[in-house]
Amino acid sequence: MTHAGPFKGVLGSDAFPAQAGRYRFIWSELCPWSHRVAIVRQLLGLDTVISEGKLNPVITEKGWQFSLDAGNQDPILGTTYMMDSYLKTDPDYAGRATIPVIIDLTTEKIVNNESHDLMRQLEMNFTGLTKPDAPELYPEHLRAEIDEINAIILEEVIGAIYQMGATQSQDDYAKQYDILFARLDQLDAHFADHDFLVGEQLTEADIRLYVSLVRFDVAYYSMYHADRNQLNEFPNLWPYAKSLYKIPAFRETTNFEAIKKGFWLNNHAENPRQIVPLGPDTSIWQA
Repeated sequence: MTHAGPFKGVLGSDAFPAQAGRYRFIWSELCPWSHRVAIVRQLLGLDTVISEGKLNPVITEKGWQFSLDAGNQDPILGTTYMMDSYLKTDPDYAGRATIPVIIDLTTEKIVNNESHDLMRQLEMNFTGLTKPDAPELYPEHLRAEIDEINAIILEEVIGAIYQMGATQSQDDYAKQYDILFARLDQLDAHFADHDFLVGEQLTEADIRLYVSLVRFDVAYYSMYHADRNQLNEFPNLWPYAKSLYKIPAFRETTNFEAIKKGFWLNNHAENPRQIVPLGPDTSIWQA
């Protein structure tokens, strides 16, 4: 996805050096694109280096709002809406205020708002600030395989799911449905004898898949009609997802209630009475 405006800065470059306390990560627990950056930040131990601000998962008419904080303002930036930072960075900006973003606190302007860029920049350019036992999420010897599976996940998992949710025809829905479950079946077979997507270690590819899996039963299954079966009915994909959830950086950034509220209360067309489902039972992730 491309965005208008000067939001393509590189964290860890001469213009935006890797410095503790200089940057603020803004995200919502609803958003899978935000979630994957949040996992990277915590896995690498950068949660002590880059502060975070969380947006309410229920989007207002003025966009994302800091209504989880006292006074409905981000306590560091003093802003009420995500759009405030966009306009401070580019007064002529006319697009949507998307997330995630990382903001340079020396100027209070956005450095970058593309989740793929942010993941890679944190993984590769902040190595001097990561915790001693931080995993290498994009190791050089696995990069070609990681890039290949990332493209598949983008197209055939999360891409297919969101196209199912947006489609206007039965045929288009059925096409994406078939693409999605064919790929999930292949992934399920893969995890019959593998612990991770690529190689023998946790990589960013696992993070990209996880953020879709953790939203599957609580949102995609019902709202987007991805309903051939639930995630917990896959014999191998389900234990794999739970094994990731056991890792603190995955579990502590996963908020099922925020995901449900965001998906159901932001979709007025499908949910005009604004009812949030009570199920499914997410305690099974703890089992």
